[in-house]
Amino acid sequence: MDPVPAENSFFRRMARKIDALYVVEIFLFLFLGLFFFYPLVLAVKTGLSFDGQFSFYWLGRLFSNRILMGQLLNSFLLACLTTGLVLVVSFPMAILSARYRFRGQGILSMLVLIPLILPPFVGALSIKRYLGQFGILNIVLERLGVLDLSTGLPPDWLGSGFLIVSVLQTLNLFPILYLNLTAALANLDPAYGQAARNLGASGLTTFRRITLPLLRPGMFAGGSIVFIWSFTDIGTPLIVGYEELASVKIFKELARADVSGRTYSLVLVMLTLSILFYTLGKMVFGRAIRMDSAKASTASMGTKLGPVGTFFVWLFFGGVILIAALPHIGVILTAVSGPWIKTILPESFTLRHVLFALQQPDTRRSVLNSLLYAGLSTGVDIVLGSAAAWIIVRRRLWGSRVLDLILMLPLAVPGVILAAGYIAMTVPGSTLEAIGPLRNPLLILVIAYSIRRIPFVVRGVTAGLQQIPESLEQAARNLGSGPGTAIRKITVPLIAANIIAAGLLTFSFAMLEVSDSLVLAQLREHYPITKEIYTQANSANVDANNIAASLGLLGMLVLGGSLGTAAILLGKRLGAVFRA
Repeated sequence: MDPVPAENSFFRRMARKIDALYVVEIFLFLFLGLFFFYPLVLAVKTGLSFDGQFSFYWLGRLFSNRILMGQLLNSFLLACLTTGLVLVVSFPMAILSARYRFRGQGILSMLVLIPLILPPFVGALSIKRYLGQFGILNIVLERLGVLDLSTGLPPDWLGSGFLIVSVLQTLNLFPILYLNLTAALANLDPAYGQAARNLGASGLTTFRRITLPLLRPGMFAGGSIVFIWSFTDIGTPLIVGYEELASVKIFKELARADVSGRTYSLVLVMLTLSILFYTLGKMVFGRAIRMDSAKASTASMGTKLGPVGTFFVWLFFGGVILIAALPHIGVILTAVSGPWIKTILPESFTLRHVLFALQQPDTRRSVLNSLLYAGLSTGVDIVLGSAAAWIIVRRRLWGSRVLDLILMLPLAVPGVILAAGYIAMTVPGSTLEAIGPLRNPLLILVIAYSIRRIPFVVRGVTAGLQQIPESLEQAARNLGSGPGTAIRKITVPLIAANIIAAGLLTFSFAMLEVSDSLVLAQLREHYPITKEIYTQANSANVDANNIAASLGLLGMLVLGGSLGTAAILLGKRLGAVFRA
């Protein structure tokens, strides 16, 4: 047998040293570079161009436009108010859940997730039913003798819509901060509090000097998502009818597929502000406190409440959950209602609208489109997100920390901003025009959904890998198993619950994605379910609101089942999925 040439032997040894995961890591960087950073760069470039040249012309026009600046200010104030209200609601709930034990605690922990099963813009479908001039609230007040609807024009509790949008966002988003806070509280070492009290500190001082600083990273993790979500939300304001927001202005411009410097200058400002708010929040609230241990070294069972304490906890939790569930109840009743005119409840019930939504070509196609888009994007996220989590946790390759940071950035970049970048990337005449909104947006929607939700899979699988000792895989390899066999037979079965839960969350949120769907789906045959809901809600058809609510009901069933299953599989680790 001829000897192996020295040069061939050298190259084979070098090839074995090159980890195949480096190829995966490079692919992830390229994927994010092409479909996350490149669209944003195009959006920024368009906003800083005039007649094909670099210019601040459009920015100057923007800052001199009092109407647009007012809309930007409204968006900022809306995000501040919503984040503040979410903190007020979620903080005491998290403290009660983490510090006390009471009967039915597990049930309440599941019920708190109810608001997440319906995007606030779908819940807004029922808000006029409650607060309109001839809505349920005024009817109740009339029966109580407070109002007389037969004389004069009854009050319109919707007002300008600003406060209603904030309330709807609060009721939908508070579980995100609640999950992060409960997870952070569970990781606190009670020894610090005990030491402080042994040194004479009061309960309030201990909370202010010990507990609150240690909770800052958890507050930032959930609060940043809430702030940016509210700052750039377009669905809820559109349904409520409050359009004096910068995000709605961007949507109105992009809906015409008209790429203009004026529109993208506003996109640039909102992107800059989102990143600035995220960075400032990270610096002020997101820094971890350096202590000997940030995680619990001793078990904290919590104080067990008696019947009276349990009653008041249930009263508080139940009140918040009931108020948060009112939009859901309204959507369900609207979906199955017959005639419903100036009465508290429908005069009759029917499944006609639900069946119509499943049978009528446009509405049925929107459901099938969403199933297709969400299914494909979830598959992409599970493959890429799981590989990324393995690189970050197990292999710690060169650049893995940077990869981890970049993979979380989609949580800090608003969906409407990223969608604007995709519009710029697929304009008529461009290389990618064929996948643009005016052709067939299947590929660009799948990519958009994947980019937006890949952080869920990365965080979910990362949480699972961090719970599994690496020594189990090493032991399998010591017994003769190859790396692939050890992963397939040891690691994957142990983190299967995390993969399934993260996949379910990714699928369900992709099914009801709002910003990308409203902007990127511009032809009726390609509408996903959320775009069809928006279209129906703005239709002049007498049954349009019922049909829109029926589609919302179908979305609730999908998202509710997914969230419930994920909560069972992940438990308190569910909060890690919503962490920026």
